[in-house]
Amino acid sequence: MNSSNLQSHPTAPPHLFTSIDMGTNSFKLLIVHADPSTRSFVPVERLKEPVVLSRESPTSISPQSQSRAIQSLRRFKSLILSHNVPLNQIRCVATEALRRAENQKHFVETALDDVGIQIDVLSGEEEARLVYLGVLQFLPVFERSVLCIDIGGGSTEFVIGKRGEVKLAVSLKLGHVNLTQMCVGLVEMREYIRGVINESSLGERLRECEGFEVVVGSSGTIRAIENAVFSGYGSDLCHLEEGYKRDWRFGRRELSGVVERLCSEGDEGLIRREGFFGRRAEFIVAGAVLLEEIFEALGIEEMEVSEYALAEGVIADSLGKAFGGLYDLNANARWRSVMRLATRLNGKKRMNHAVHCANIAKEIFVGLRKCNDFNVVLDDKDLEYLEAACFLHNIGIITGKKGYHKQSYHIIKNGDHLYSYTAEEVELIALLTRYQRKKFPKLDRAPFKNFAEKAKRKFIVMCLITRLSVLLQRSESMDLQEVEFLESTDSFKLVLKQQNQDPLVMGSQDQAEEKSDALHMEQEVEHFKRLSAGSLEVLNYILYFSGCEKERKLSPVIEKFTLIIGLRR
Repeated sequence: MNSSNLQSHPTAPPHLFTSIDMGTNSFKLLIVHADPSTRSFVPVERLKEPVVLSRESPTSISPQSQSRAIQSLRRFKSLILSHNVPLNQIRCVATEALRRAENQKHFVETALDDVGIQIDVLSGEEEARLVYLGVLQFLPVFERSVLCIDIGGGSTEFVIGKRGEVKLAVSLKLGHVNLTQMCVGLVEMREYIRGVINESSLGERLRECEGFEVVVGSSGTIRAIENAVFSGYGSDLCHLEEGYKRDWRFGRRELSGVVERLCSEGDEGLIRREGFFGRRAEFIVAGAVLLEEIFEALGIEEMEVSEYALAEGVIADSLGKAFGGLYDLNANARWRSVMRLATRLNGKKRMNHAVHCANIAKEIFVGLRKCNDFNVVLDDKDLEYLEAACFLHNIGIITGKKGYHKQSYHIIKNGDHLYSYTAEEVELIALLTRYQRKKFPKLDRAPFKNFAEKAKRKFIVMCLITRLSVLLQRSESMDLQEVEFLESTDSFKLVLKQQNQDPLVMGSQDQAEEKSDALHMEQEVEHFKRLSAGSLEVLNYILYFSGCEKERKLSPVIEKFTLIIGLRR
Protein backbone atom coordinates (compact mmCIF):
# COMPACT_ATOMS: atom_id res chain seq x y z
CA MET A 1 0.00 0.00 0.00
CA ASN A 2 1.09 3.55 -0.66
CA SER A 3 1.14 5.27 2.73
CA SER A 4 0.11 8.56 1.14
CA ASN A 5 -3.16 7.02 0.06
CA LEU A 6 -4.02 4.39 2.64
CA GLN A 7 -2.75 4.93 6.16
CA SER A 8 -3.07 2.90 9.31
CA HIS A 9 -5.70 4.34 11.63
CA PRO A 10 -4.56 4.76 15.25
CA THR A 11 -7.83 3.32 16.56
CA ALA A 12 -8.32 0.75 13.79
CA PRO A 13 -9.89 -2.55 14.92
CA PRO A 14 -6.91 -4.95 15.19
CA HIS A 15 -8.70 -7.97 13.77
CA LEU A 16 -10.14 -6.52 10.54
CA PHE A 17 -8.65 -8.04 7.40
CA THR A 18 -9.31 -7.27 3.72
CA SER A 19 -8.80 -9.18 0.49
CA ILE A 20 -9.31 -7.92 -3.05
CA ASP A 21 -9.61 -10.52 -5.81
CA MET A 22 -8.97 -8.92 -9.23
CA GLY A 23 -10.40 -11.62 -11.47
CA THR A 24 -10.54 -11.60 -15.25
CA ASN A 25 -14.32 -11.15 -15.19
CA SER A 26 -15.02 -9.37 -11.89
CA PHE A 27 -13.34 -7.71 -8.92
CA LYS A 28 -14.34 -8.80 -5.41
CA LEU A 29 -13.77 -7.01 -2.11
CA LEU A 30 -14.05 -8.88 1.17
CA ILE A 31 -13.62 -7.34 4.64
CA VAL A 32 -13.78 -9.71 7.61
CA HIS A 33 -13.50 -9.58 11.37
CA ALA A 34 -11.22 -12.35 12.60
CA ASP A 35 -11.31 -13.86 16.07
CA PRO A 36 -8.06 -15.66 16.94
CA SER A 37 -9.63 -17.15 20.07
CA THR A 38 -12.31 -18.99 18.07
CA ARG A 39 -10.05 -19.34 15.01
CA SER A 40 -12.72 -18.10 12.64
CA PHE A 41 -13.70 -15.03 10.67
CA VAL A 42 -16.97 -13.31 9.92
CA PRO A 43 -17.59 -11.35 6.69
CA VAL A 44 -18.26 -7.69 7.46
CA GLU A 45 -18.47 -6.27 3.94
CA ARG A 46 -18.63 -7.74 0.43
CA LEU A 47 -18.62 -5.92 -2.88
CA LYS A 48 -18.40 -7.34 -6.40
CA GLU A 49 -18.02 -5.35 -9.62
CA PRO A 50 -18.04 -6.65 -13.23
CA VAL A 51 -14.84 -5.21 -14.73
CA VAL A 52 -13.91 -7.80 -17.46
CA LEU A 53 -10.23 -6.88 -17.71
CA SER A 54 -9.71 -8.69 -21.01
CA ARG A 55 -12.82 -7.49 -22.84
CA GLU A 56 -10.99 -5.38 -25.44
CA SER A 57 -7.79 -7.46 -25.68
CA PRO A 58 -6.82 -10.95 -24.47
CA THR A 59 -3.10 -10.06 -24.22
CA SER A 60 -3.04 -6.61 -22.59
CA ILE A 61 -5.03 -4.29 -20.35
CA SER A 62 -6.66 -1.75 -22.67
CA PRO A 63 -7.13 1.90 -21.65
CA GLN A 64 -10.85 1.19 -21.28
CA SER A 65 -10.25 -1.83 -19.04
CA GLN A 66 -7.70 0.10 -17.01
CA SER A 67 -10.20 2.90 -16.47
CA ARG A 68 -12.89 0.44 -15.28
CA ALA A 69 -10.39 -1.27 -13.00
CA ILE A 70 -9.10 1.95 -11.41
CA GLN A 71 -12.64 3.21 -10.81
CA SER A 72 -13.51 -0.09 -9.12
CA LEU A 73 -10.39 0.00 -6.94
CA ARG A 74 -11.21 3.56 -5.89
CA ARG A 75 -14.62 2.44 -4.68
CA PHE A 76 -13.02 -0.46 -2.84
CA LYS A 77 -10.53 1.92 -1.23
CA SER A 78 -13.35 4.12 0.07
CA LEU A 79 -14.95 1.14 1.79
CA ILE A 80 -11.63 0.02 3.23
CA LEU A 81 -11.02 3.50 4.65
CA SER A 82 -14.52 3.64 6.12
CA HIS A 83 -13.78 0.47 8.10
CA ASN A 84 -10.31 1.64 9.19
CA VAL A 85 -8.67 -1.64 8.21
CA PRO A 86 -5.01 -1.69 9.34
CA LEU A 87 -2.54 -1.13 6.54
CA ASN A 88 -0.70 -4.43 6.99
CA GLN A 89 -3.95 -6.43 6.92
CA ILE A 90 -4.96 -5.58 3.35
CA ARG A 91 -3.99 -7.82 0.44
CA CYS A 92 -4.91 -7.36 -3.22
CA VAL A 93 -4.29 -10.23 -5.66
CA ALA A 94 -4.67 -10.49 -9.44
CA THR A 95 -5.13 -13.59 -11.58
CA GLU A 96 -4.87 -14.70 -15.22
CA ALA A 97 -5.75 -11.46 -17.02
CA LEU A 98 -2.83 -9.67 -15.38
CA ARG A 99 -0.58 -12.75 -15.46
CA ARG A 100 -0.59 -12.74 -19.25
CA ALA A 101 -0.93 -8.97 -19.85
CA GLU A 102 1.97 -7.49 -21.81
CA ASN A 103 1.57 -4.21 -19.93
CA GLN A 104 1.27 -5.83 -16.48
CA LYS A 105 4.04 -3.71 -14.93
CA HIS A 106 2.54 -0.45 -16.20
CA PHE A 107 -0.91 -1.36 -14.85
CA VAL A 108 0.42 -2.37 -11.43
CA GLU A 109 2.40 0.88 -11.14
CA THR A 110 -0.61 2.95 -12.26
CA ALA A 111 -2.85 1.33 -9.63
CA LEU A 112 -0.28 1.99 -6.91
CA ASP A 113 0.19 5.64 -7.91
CA ASP A 114 -3.52 6.38 -8.43
CA VAL A 115 -5.21 4.37 -5.68
CA GLY A 116 -2.38 3.40 -3.34
CA ILE A 117 -3.10 -0.31 -3.65
CA GLN A 118 -0.21 -2.73 -4.17
CA ILE A 119 -1.25 -5.58 -6.46
CA ASP A 120 0.19 -9.07 -6.00
CA VAL A 121 0.01 -10.93 -9.34
CA LEU A 122 -0.39 -14.59 -8.39
CA SER A 123 1.10 -17.51 -10.24
CA GLY A 124 -1.45 -20.09 -11.36
CA GLU A 125 -0.20 -22.58 -8.78
CA GLU A 126 -0.39 -20.04 -5.94
CA GLU A 127 -3.92 -19.10 -7.01
CA ALA A 128 -4.88 -22.79 -6.87
CA ARG A 129 -3.41 -23.14 -3.37
CA LEU A 130 -5.35 -20.13 -2.09
CA VAL A 131 -8.58 -21.48 -3.61
CA TYR A 132 -8.04 -24.69 -1.62
CA LEU A 133 -7.52 -22.69 1.59
CA GLY A 134 -10.79 -20.87 0.86
CA VAL A 135 -12.68 -24.14 0.43
CA LEU A 136 -11.33 -25.37 3.79
CA GLN A 137 -12.97 -22.34 5.44
CA PHE A 138 -16.37 -23.47 4.16
CA LEU A 139 -16.60 -27.25 3.88
CA PRO A 140 -15.51 -29.91 6.45
CA VAL A 141 -13.12 -31.63 4.04
CA PHE A 142 -9.83 -31.07 5.91
CA GLU A 143 -9.25 -34.78 6.58
CA ARG A 144 -10.15 -35.89 3.06
CA SER A 145 -8.24 -35.86 -0.21
CA VAL A 146 -10.13 -33.19 -2.14
CA LEU A 147 -9.92 -32.01 -5.75
CA CYS A 148 -10.87 -28.33 -5.95
CA ILE A 149 -11.86 -26.86 -9.31
CA ASP A 150 -12.26 -23.12 -9.78
CA ILE A 151 -13.38 -21.83 -13.19
CA GLY A 152 -12.42 -18.21 -13.68
CA GLY A 153 -12.68 -15.82 -16.57
CA GLY A 154 -9.14 -16.44 -17.83
CA SER A 155 -8.06 -19.75 -16.30
CA THR A 156 -9.21 -22.80 -14.39
CA GLU A 157 -7.37 -23.93 -11.29
CA PHE A 158 -7.11 -27.56 -10.16
CA VAL A 159 -5.68 -28.48 -6.78
CA ILE A 160 -5.52 -31.67 -4.76
CA GLY A 161 -5.09 -31.15 -1.05
CA LYS A 162 -5.37 -33.03 2.21
CA ARG A 163 -5.06 -31.80 5.80
CA GLY A 164 -4.21 -28.31 4.58
CA GLU A 165 -1.27 -29.47 2.44
CA VAL A 166 -1.31 -29.05 -1.34
CA LYS A 167 -0.29 -32.23 -3.16
CA LEU A 168 -0.80 -30.91 -6.70
CA ALA A 169 -1.69 -27.50 -8.14
CA VAL A 170 -2.34 -26.93 -11.84
CA SER A 171 -3.58 -23.86 -13.69
CA LEU A 172 -4.86 -24.18 -17.26
CA LYS A 173 -5.56 -21.22 -19.55
CA LEU A 174 -9.19 -22.19 -19.90
CA GLY A 175 -11.66 -19.56 -18.71
CA HIS A 176 -15.24 -18.71 -19.56
CA VAL A 177 -14.28 -15.24 -20.83
CA ASN A 178 -11.38 -16.23 -23.06
CA LEU A 179 -13.27 -19.26 -24.43
CA THR A 180 -16.21 -17.01 -25.33
CA GLN A 181 -13.85 -14.57 -27.09
CA MET A 182 -11.69 -17.15 -28.87
CA CYS A 183 -14.11 -19.80 -30.10
CA VAL A 184 -16.64 -19.29 -32.90
CA GLY A 185 -18.83 -22.29 -32.20
CA LEU A 186 -19.41 -25.07 -29.69
CA VAL A 187 -17.55 -27.69 -31.73
CA GLU A 188 -14.43 -25.52 -31.88
CA MET A 189 -14.76 -24.73 -28.17
CA ARG A 190 -14.99 -28.38 -27.14
CA GLU A 191 -12.04 -29.37 -29.32
CA TYR A 192 -9.93 -26.56 -27.90
CA ILE A 193 -10.77 -27.52 -24.30
CA ARG A 194 -9.94 -31.17 -24.92
CA GLY A 195 -6.67 -30.22 -26.58
CA VAL A 196 -5.52 -28.09 -23.64
CA ILE A 197 -6.48 -30.75 -21.07
CA ASN A 198 -4.75 -33.52 -23.03
CA GLU A 199 -1.61 -31.46 -23.58
CA SER A 200 -1.39 -30.71 -19.85
CA SER A 201 -1.56 -34.44 -18.95
CA LEU A 202 -3.90 -33.38 -16.16
CA GLY A 203 -5.53 -36.80 -15.77
CA GLU A 204 -2.18 -38.60 -15.46
CA ARG A 205 -0.89 -36.07 -12.92
CA LEU A 206 -4.01 -36.48 -10.79
CA ARG A 207 -3.65 -40.25 -10.84
CA GLU A 208 -0.03 -39.96 -9.72
CA CYS A 209 -1.37 -38.22 -6.60
CA GLU A 210 -3.39 -41.36 -5.85
CA GLY A 211 -6.63 -39.70 -6.91
CA PHE A 212 -9.17 -37.90 -4.70
CA GLU A 213 -12.10 -38.69 -2.44
CA VAL A 214 -14.32 -35.69 -3.10
CA VAL A 215 -14.59 -32.99 -5.79
CA VAL A 216 -15.45 -29.41 -4.86
CA GLY A 217 -16.30 -26.56 -7.24
CA SER A 218 -15.81 -23.07 -5.88
CA SER A 219 -16.29 -20.45 -8.60
CA GLY A 220 -19.24 -18.19 -9.35
CA THR A 221 -19.78 -20.09 -12.60
CA ILE A 222 -20.06 -23.39 -10.75
CA ARG A 223 -22.39 -21.89 -8.14
CA ALA A 224 -24.58 -20.55 -10.96
CA ILE A 225 -24.71 -24.00 -12.57
CA GLU A 226 -25.69 -25.61 -9.24
CA ASN A 227 -28.47 -23.06 -8.90
CA ALA A 228 -29.62 -23.86 -12.45
CA VAL A 229 -29.67 -27.58 -11.61
CA PHE A 230 -31.65 -26.99 -8.44
CA SER A 231 -34.11 -24.64 -10.14
CA GLY A 232 -34.82 -27.10 -12.94
CA TYR A 233 -33.22 -24.96 -15.68
CA GLY A 234 -32.15 -28.07 -17.57
CA SER A 235 -35.64 -29.62 -17.56
CA ASP A 236 -39.20 -28.64 -18.28
CA LEU A 237 -40.20 -29.13 -14.66
CA CYS A 238 -39.73 -26.51 -11.97
CA HIS A 239 -37.98 -27.80 -8.86
CA LEU A 240 -40.51 -27.95 -6.05
CA GLU A 241 -38.20 -28.78 -3.14
CA GLU A 242 -37.67 -26.14 -0.47
CA GLY A 243 -34.47 -24.14 -0.87
CA TYR A 244 -33.15 -25.07 2.57
CA LYS A 245 -33.30 -28.81 1.69
CA ARG A 246 -30.96 -28.58 -1.30
CA ASP A 247 -27.66 -30.45 -1.09
CA TRP A 248 -25.52 -27.87 -2.93
CA ARG A 249 -24.11 -30.57 -5.17
CA PHE A 250 -24.89 -31.96 -8.61
CA GLY A 251 -24.02 -34.95 -10.78
CA ARG A 252 -22.85 -35.45 -14.35
CA ARG A 253 -26.33 -36.12 -15.74
CA GLU A 254 -27.77 -32.98 -14.14
CA LEU A 255 -24.89 -30.91 -15.51
CA SER A 256 -25.45 -32.32 -18.99
CA GLY A 257 -29.11 -31.34 -18.80
CA VAL A 258 -28.22 -27.71 -18.10
CA VAL A 259 -25.58 -27.69 -20.86
CA GLU A 260 -28.00 -29.17 -23.37
CA ARG A 261 -30.62 -26.52 -22.58
CA LEU A 262 -28.09 -23.69 -22.79
CA CYS A 263 -26.69 -24.88 -26.12
CA SER A 264 -30.08 -25.40 -27.77
CA GLU A 265 -31.79 -22.15 -26.80
CA GLY A 266 -33.17 -19.91 -29.51
CA ASP A 267 -33.93 -16.21 -29.28
CA GLU A 268 -36.60 -16.73 -26.62
CA GLY A 269 -34.14 -18.88 -24.69
CA LEU A 270 -31.56 -16.10 -24.74
CA ILE A 271 -34.02 -13.80 -23.00
CA ARG A 272 -34.73 -16.53 -20.45
CA ARG A 273 -31.01 -17.08 -19.91
CA GLU A 274 -30.36 -13.40 -19.29
CA GLY A 275 -33.24 -13.29 -16.83
CA PHE A 276 -31.95 -16.32 -14.94
CA PHE A 277 -28.17 -15.80 -14.97
CA GLY A 278 -28.07 -11.97 -15.05
CA ARG A 279 -24.61 -10.54 -15.80
CA ARG A 280 -23.17 -14.04 -15.99
CA ALA A 281 -25.38 -14.89 -19.00
CA GLU A 282 -22.76 -13.63 -21.49
CA PHE A 283 -20.24 -16.28 -20.45
CA ILE A 284 -22.33 -19.07 -18.87
CA VAL A 285 -22.42 -21.28 -21.99
CA ALA A 286 -18.62 -21.40 -22.17
CA GLY A 287 -18.39 -22.03 -18.42
CA ALA A 288 -20.93 -24.86 -18.50
CA VAL A 289 -19.39 -26.53 -21.55
CA LEU A 290 -15.94 -26.27 -19.96
CA LEU A 291 -17.17 -27.89 -16.74
CA GLU A 292 -18.86 -30.71 -18.68
CA GLU A 293 -15.60 -31.42 -20.55
CA ILE A 294 -13.70 -31.45 -17.23
CA PHE A 295 -16.21 -33.96 -15.79
CA GLU A 296 -15.68 -36.18 -18.82
CA ALA A 297 -11.88 -35.91 -18.91
CA LEU A 298 -11.40 -36.62 -15.19
CA GLY A 299 -14.22 -39.13 -14.72
CA ILE A 300 -16.08 -36.96 -12.22
CA GLU A 301 -19.54 -38.17 -11.24
CA GLU A 302 -20.50 -35.63 -8.58
CA MET A 303 -19.35 -32.21 -7.38
CA GLU A 304 -19.96 -30.41 -4.09
CA VAL A 305 -20.18 -26.61 -4.19
CA SER A 306 -18.36 -24.16 -1.93
CA GLU A 307 -19.45 -20.57 -1.41
CA TYR A 308 -15.86 -19.65 -0.48
CA ALA A 309 -12.97 -19.50 -2.93
CA LEU A 310 -9.95 -17.29 -3.66
CA ALA A 311 -10.95 -14.19 -1.66
CA GLU A 312 -11.54 -16.25 1.49
CA GLY A 313 -8.34 -18.21 0.85
CA VAL A 314 -6.37 -14.95 0.78
CA ILE A 315 -7.95 -14.07 4.15
CA ALA A 316 -7.06 -17.48 5.61
CA ASP A 317 -3.49 -17.11 4.39
CA SER A 318 -3.25 -13.63 5.92
CA LEU A 319 -4.64 -14.90 9.24
CA GLY A 320 -2.13 -17.73 9.29
CA LYS A 321 0.71 -15.23 8.96
CA ALA A 322 -0.79 -12.73 11.44
CA PHE A 323 -1.76 -15.19 14.18
CA GLY A 324 0.85 -17.88 13.58
CA GLY A 325 0.09 -20.96 15.63
CA LEU A 326 -3.17 -19.43 16.87
CA TYR A 327 -4.85 -19.94 13.47
CA ASP A 328 -5.62 -23.55 12.57
CA LEU A 329 -7.17 -24.32 9.17
CA ASN A 330 -9.20 -27.16 10.68
CA ALA A 331 -10.22 -25.42 13.89
CA ASN A 332 -13.79 -24.65 14.93
CA ALA A 333 -15.65 -26.70 12.35
CA ARG A 334 -18.73 -26.10 14.54
CA TRP A 335 -18.72 -22.37 13.93
CA ARG A 336 -17.98 -22.76 10.23
CA SER A 337 -21.11 -24.90 9.89
CA VAL A 338 -23.10 -21.98 11.32
CA MET A 339 -21.54 -19.59 8.82
CA ARG A 340 -22.09 -22.07 5.99
CA LEU A 341 -25.82 -22.31 6.75
CA ALA A 342 -26.18 -18.54 7.17
CA THR A 343 -24.28 -17.80 3.95
CA ARG A 344 -26.27 -20.26 1.87
CA LEU A 345 -29.74 -19.28 3.05
CA ASN A 346 -29.27 -15.53 3.45
CA GLY A 347 -28.84 -13.16 0.54
CA LYS A 348 -26.29 -10.36 0.80
CA LYS A 349 -28.75 -7.94 2.43
CA ARG A 350 -29.98 -10.42 5.03
CA MET A 351 -26.41 -11.53 5.76
CA ASN A 352 -25.48 -7.91 6.47
CA HIS A 353 -28.41 -7.72 8.90
CA ALA A 354 -27.24 -10.93 10.56
CA VAL A 355 -23.69 -9.62 11.01
CA HIS A 356 -25.01 -6.37 12.50
CA CYS A 357 -27.34 -8.29 14.81
CA ALA A 358 -24.49 -10.49 16.08
CA ASN A 359 -22.27 -7.46 16.74
CA ILE A 360 -24.94 -5.75 18.84
CA ALA A 361 -25.73 -8.95 20.74
CA LYS A 362 -22.07 -9.49 21.57
CA GLU A 363 -21.73 -5.99 23.00
CA ILE A 364 -24.81 -6.39 25.21
CA PHE A 365 -23.61 -9.85 26.30
CA VAL A 366 -20.15 -8.57 27.23
CA GLY A 367 -21.71 -5.69 29.15
CA LEU A 368 -23.98 -7.99 31.15
CA ARG A 369 -21.15 -10.40 31.90
CA LYS A 370 -19.02 -7.60 33.36
CA CYS A 371 -21.72 -6.61 35.84
CA ASN A 372 -20.69 -7.78 39.32
CA ASP A 373 -22.87 -10.20 41.31
CA PHE A 374 -24.95 -11.16 38.28
CA ASN A 375 -26.70 -14.37 39.39
CA VAL A 376 -26.61 -15.95 35.92
CA VAL A 377 -23.14 -17.02 34.84
CA LEU A 378 -22.62 -16.32 31.13
CA ASP A 379 -19.67 -18.11 29.55
CA ASP A 380 -17.99 -18.24 26.14
CA LYS A 381 -20.21 -21.09 24.96
CA ASP A 382 -23.29 -19.01 25.71
CA LEU A 383 -21.83 -16.26 23.54
CA GLU A 384 -21.28 -18.79 20.75
CA TYR A 385 -24.94 -19.90 20.95
CA LEU A 386 -26.11 -16.29 21.01
CA GLU A 387 -24.03 -15.30 17.99
CA ALA A 388 -25.12 -18.43 16.12
CA ALA A 389 -28.77 -17.54 16.73
CA CYS A 390 -28.17 -14.00 15.47
CA PHE A 391 -26.47 -15.19 12.30
CA LEU A 392 -29.30 -17.66 11.66
CA HIS A 393 -32.28 -15.67 12.92
CA ASN A 394 -33.58 -14.71 9.46
CA ILE A 395 -32.78 -17.83 7.39
CA GLY A 396 -36.45 -18.82 7.56
CA ILE A 397 -37.29 -15.98 5.17
CA ILE A 398 -36.20 -18.32 2.35
CA THR A 399 -39.57 -20.06 2.80
CA GLY A 400 -41.54 -16.80 3.00
CA LYS A 401 -41.79 -13.79 5.27
CA LYS A 402 -44.83 -14.89 7.23
CA GLY A 403 -43.78 -16.63 10.42
CA TYR A 404 -40.18 -16.77 9.27
CA HIS A 405 -38.92 -17.02 12.88
CA LYS A 406 -40.73 -20.34 13.21
CA GLN A 407 -39.26 -21.54 9.93
CA SER A 408 -35.78 -20.55 11.12
CA TYR A 409 -36.40 -22.74 14.17
CA HIS A 410 -37.44 -25.75 12.07
CA ILE A 411 -34.53 -25.41 9.63
CA ILE A 412 -31.99 -25.34 12.48
CA LYS A 413 -33.57 -28.05 14.60
CA ASN A 414 -34.52 -30.51 11.87
CA GLY A 415 -32.11 -29.81 9.02
CA ASP A 416 -28.97 -31.55 10.34
CA HIS A 417 -26.92 -28.53 9.26
CA LEU A 418 -24.90 -27.71 12.37
CA TYR A 419 -21.71 -29.77 12.59
CA SER A 420 -20.46 -31.17 15.96
CA TYR A 421 -23.19 -29.51 18.04
CA THR A 422 -25.10 -31.73 20.47
CA ALA A 423 -28.85 -32.10 20.11
CA GLU A 424 -29.31 -29.91 23.19
CA GLU A 425 -27.08 -27.17 21.76
CA VAL A 426 -28.91 -27.25 18.43
CA GLU A 427 -32.26 -26.94 20.22
CA LEU A 428 -31.02 -23.98 22.28
CA ILE A 429 -29.88 -22.10 19.17
CA ALA A 430 -33.14 -22.97 17.42
CA LEU A 431 -35.22 -21.75 20.37
CA LEU A 432 -33.39 -18.44 20.46
CA THR A 433 -34.34 -17.90 16.81
CA ARG A 434 -37.91 -19.07 17.45
CA TYR A 435 -38.45 -16.49 20.20
CA GLN A 436 -36.58 -13.59 18.57
CA ARG A 437 -39.91 -11.81 17.99
CA LYS A 438 -43.66 -11.95 18.58
CA LYS A 439 -44.68 -14.01 21.64
CA PHE A 440 -42.34 -14.26 24.59
CA PRO A 441 -41.52 -17.84 25.71
CA LYS A 442 -43.65 -19.32 28.51
CA LEU A 443 -41.35 -21.21 30.82
CA ASP A 444 -44.10 -23.43 32.26
CA ARG A 445 -44.67 -25.06 28.87
CA ALA A 446 -42.65 -27.48 26.74
CA PRO A 447 -39.79 -27.57 26.14
CA PHE A 448 -38.90 -25.10 28.91
CA LYS A 449 -40.76 -26.81 31.75
CA ASN A 450 -38.10 -29.52 31.70
CA PHE A 451 -35.28 -26.97 32.01
CA ALA A 452 -33.54 -26.55 35.37
CA GLU A 453 -34.21 -23.19 37.04
CA LYS A 454 -30.67 -22.02 36.33
CA ALA A 455 -31.06 -22.95 32.65
CA LYS A 456 -34.38 -21.10 32.50
CA ARG A 457 -32.85 -17.91 33.90
CA LYS A 458 -29.94 -18.11 31.48
CA PHE A 459 -32.25 -18.71 28.50
CA ILE A 460 -34.40 -15.71 29.41
CA VAL A 461 -31.38 -13.40 29.50
CA MET A 462 -30.08 -14.75 26.17
CA CYS A 463 -33.55 -14.46 24.66
CA LEU A 464 -33.85 -10.84 25.80
CA ILE A 465 -30.47 -10.03 24.24
CA THR A 466 -31.52 -11.72 20.99
CA ARG A 467 -34.83 -9.86 20.79
CA LEU A 468 -33.23 -6.47 21.45
CA SER A 469 -30.45 -7.14 18.94
CA VAL A 470 -32.82 -8.31 16.20
CA LEU A 471 -34.93 -5.19 16.62
CA LEU A 472 -31.96 -2.82 16.70
CA GLN A 473 -30.28 -4.34 13.64
CA ARG A 474 -33.33 -3.81 11.45
CA SER A 475 -32.02 -0.41 10.43
CA GLU A 476 -28.83 -0.53 8.38
CA SER A 477 -28.43 3.17 9.19
CA MET A 478 -28.18 2.54 12.94
CA ASP A 479 -24.58 2.01 13.99
CA LEU A 480 -23.12 0.80 17.29
CA GLN A 481 -21.43 4.00 18.42
CA GLU A 482 -20.67 3.49 22.10
CA VAL A 483 -20.55 0.86 24.81
CA GLU A 484 -19.63 2.69 28.00
CA PHE A 485 -19.14 1.23 31.47
CA LEU A 486 -20.22 3.70 34.11
CA GLU A 487 -18.39 4.61 37.30
CA SER A 488 -18.84 1.17 38.81
CA THR A 489 -19.00 -2.15 37.00
CA ASP A 490 -22.57 -2.51 38.23
CA SER A 491 -23.98 -0.96 35.07
CA PHE A 492 -23.22 -0.13 31.48
CA LYS A 493 -24.63 2.06 28.75
CA LEU A 494 -25.23 1.02 25.15
CA VAL A 495 -25.65 3.78 22.52
CA LEU A 496 -26.74 3.40 18.91
CA LYS A 497 -27.34 6.30 16.57
CA GLN A 498 -27.68 7.28 12.92
CA GLN A 499 -24.57 7.02 10.76
CA ASN A 500 -25.93 9.52 8.25
CA GLN A 501 -27.14 13.10 8.42
CA ASP A 502 -30.54 12.24 6.97
CA PRO A 503 -32.58 10.05 9.33
CA LEU A 504 -33.91 6.81 7.87
CA VAL A 505 -36.91 4.81 9.04
CA MET A 506 -35.79 1.85 11.11
CA GLY A 507 -36.90 -1.39 9.46
CA SER A 508 -36.72 -3.35 6.20
CA GLN A 509 -39.05 -4.98 3.72
CA ASP A 510 -37.89 -8.38 4.92
CA GLN A 511 -39.17 -7.70 8.42
CA ALA A 512 -42.06 -5.28 8.11
CA GLU A 513 -44.17 -5.01 11.25
CA GLU A 514 -47.62 -3.55 11.81
CA LYS A 515 -46.51 -1.67 14.90
CA SER A 516 -43.91 1.08 14.68
CA ASP A 517 -40.36 0.17 15.58
CA ALA A 518 -40.47 2.61 18.47
CA LEU A 519 -43.37 0.74 20.06
CA HIS A 520 -41.58 -2.57 19.53
CA MET A 521 -38.49 -1.16 21.17
CA GLU A 522 -40.43 0.00 24.21
CA GLN A 523 -42.13 -3.38 24.39
CA GLU A 524 -38.80 -5.22 24.43
CA VAL A 525 -37.37 -2.91 27.09
CA GLU A 526 -40.44 -3.66 29.21
CA HIS A 527 -39.70 -7.37 28.77
CA PHE A 528 -36.16 -6.66 29.94
CA LYS A 529 -37.48 -4.80 33.00
CA ARG A 530 -39.80 -7.62 34.04
CA LEU A 531 -37.93 -10.77 33.09
CA SER A 532 -34.17 -10.22 33.35
CA ALA A 533 -33.54 -13.04 35.85
CA GLY A 534 -34.57 -10.96 38.85
CA SER A 535 -31.23 -9.25 39.37
CA LEU A 536 -30.98 -6.81 36.49
CA GLU A 537 -32.98 -3.73 35.77
CA VAL A 538 -33.18 -1.15 33.04
CA LEU A 539 -31.96 1.97 34.81
CA ASN A 540 -32.83 4.21 31.89
CA TYR A 541 -33.59 4.05 28.23
CA ILE A 542 -33.99 6.93 25.81
CA LEU A 543 -35.38 6.92 22.29
CA TYR A 544 -34.75 9.99 20.13
CA PHE A 545 -37.25 10.53 17.34
CA SER A 546 -36.58 13.03 14.55
CA GLY A 547 -34.81 15.41 16.93
CA CYS A 548 -37.37 15.10 19.75
CA GLU A 549 -36.98 12.80 22.74
CA LYS A 550 -39.92 10.36 23.03
CA GLU A 551 -41.98 12.29 20.50
CA ARG A 552 -44.98 10.33 19.19
CA LYS A 553 -45.71 10.37 15.47
CA LEU A 554 -47.51 8.10 13.06
CA SER A 555 -44.18 6.93 11.62
CA PRO A 556 -41.52 7.90 14.16
CA VAL A 557 -37.91 7.82 13.03
CA ILE A 558 -35.40 6.54 15.53
CA GLU A 559 -32.23 8.59 15.34
CA LYS A 560 -30.60 7.43 18.56
CA PHE A 561 -31.17 4.74 21.15
CA THR A 562 -29.56 4.68 24.59
CA LEU A 563 -29.98 1.76 26.99
CA ILE A 564 -28.49 1.69 30.50
CA ILE A 565 -28.60 -1.67 32.26
CA GLY A 566 -27.42 -2.38 35.80
CA LEU A 567 -27.86 -4.46 38.89
CA ARG A 568 -30.99 -4.16 41.01
CA ARG A 569 -30.03 -3.06 44.52
